[in-house]
Amino acid sequence: MSDKQTIALDAMGGDFGPAETVGGAVMAAANGGVTILLVGDEAAIQQELNSRDSSNLPIRIVPSEGVIVESEHPARALISKPKSSIAVCAGLVKEGRADAFISMGSTGASMAASVLAMGLFPGLNRPTVGGPFIGLAPKTTIIDIGANIDSRPEQLLNFGALGASFQRFWLKIENPRVGLLSVGSEEGKGNKQVQEAFALFKASGLNFIGNIEGHDIFADKADVVVCDGFVGNVLLKYTEGLAEAAARFLASTLGPESPAVQQIKGFTSSAEHGAAPLFGVKGLAMVGHGSTQGEGIAKAIKLAQSCLSLDLVGHLREDLLAAQKRAGTAN
Repeated sequence: MSDKQTIALDAMGGDFGPAETVGGAVMAAANGGVTILLVGDEAAIQQELNSRDSSNLPIRIVPSEGVIVESEHPARALISKPKSSIAVCAGLVKEGRADAFISMGSTGASMAASVLAMGLFPGLNRPTVGGPFIGLAPKTTIIDIGANIDSRPEQLLNFGALGASFQRFWLKIENPRVGLLSVGSEEGKGNKQVQEAFALFKASGLNFIGNIEGHDIFADKADVVVCDGFVGNVLLKYTEGLAEAAARFLASTLGPESPAVQQIKGFTSSAEHGAAPLFGVKGLAMVGHGSTQGEGIAKAIKLAQSCLSLDLVGHLREDLLAAQKRAGTAN
């Protein structure tokens, strides 16, 4: 791979595109080592570039038509809007014109576009999303956090293998501890899905520590916490809501500018890295929160550069296949 990577950015995605997406792209481009393709409405993007010191930066505009929003059905929207910003971003990676793409827009559309354009690792039928998001457990990856609402036991094993691989890549944890989120720590606890997954994890060769409960997330008992996307997304949204409620309570007693209030607002660290990779895709696609602003966009581009330089996708593929073979679930 060349020293300078090319990253496609969905300039129209998120709550503040294209203003914040373009602003973040300018920040990242100024740091060097990357060419950024801003995908979206050409006139709107150019207007934002003109309002910033962007001359001589390695930024190019790639026109697109239409934007897919969260309320739209992802697959149907991609069919009705084949030239939308997300679809064009994924196409640029497929065509080899970009090494990765990033979107703060519709996660579902980003997933669907990535699968159509790049395909999935063997044994997967959908990509998964996860990563550290709880400020009081900043080194704990929770996976899945919403991509797969209904998950089979073998899919939970895949999540665990991918999460462990990411921990080795991102936090340099050589043998990450993997825990299965359940309603009790004893073997045999949990619903049928968790009980069947438990047996697969025991045979997987992963550093499986067994079941863990919700409060264990804050006790550094596991480096990777595995759950289906329904549970993971409820956990994500509950954590965000708890942080907001705690901040309001502290603001009413300590004042809105209190350091404690500002710290509790960072209880969820979704903006720390700007975005997270879609695990399981045969190429690098990254998704972020719709509320991400310029600095977070720049951080997402920097993370994408690191993922490309260290061949995250290749490591994920190899580690997943090894775990599947040991557990007897490989195709």
